[in-house]
Amino acid sequence: MADEELEGNTLNVYAYVVHKGSPVGTRDVTRGANLSSPSVAHRHLQKLEALGLIERNQYGNYVLKEKTGVSGYVWVGRNLVPRLLFYSFFFMGAFSEVAILLFGFFGFGLVPDVSFVYLTVMTAIAMSIFLFEGTALNRKFKTKNNGNN
Repeated sequence: MADEELEGNTLNVYAYVVHKGSPVGTRDVTRGANLSSPSVAHRHLQKLEALGLIERNQYGNYVLKEKTGVSGYVWVGRNLVPRLLFYSFFFMGAFSEVAILLFGFFGFGLVPDVSFVYLTVMTAIAMSIFLFEGTALNRKFKTKNNGNN
């Protein structure tokens, strides 16, 4: 699909329509996607309709036609979540395993190998970076949508 078309306010409108899960009007989108006016909402709805992602029903409201992938995000149900958060969860799992082993070493009075300590530190750093970046991206997206997403 035209992934480059889904960014900024158009992405916010699309995410709102998907999250809502029911027909939405221009005023609903204006409030839900935190846009400045109904005409701005209408322009983005028309853009999404031209992309074939939404369509108008017989009452003039917009409904989801196709749920498509969005670069850098993953759909979890009807919510758009930054892919970076999933990477951080992977490293959290790896770090918890490594941390348990590390505590086991110290519990038995053993000295862990240098490469094991290096692995522990690198996993912790990767987990922290992905968690920070994913949370910041998610917060930015949620703030822009005023928490309605």
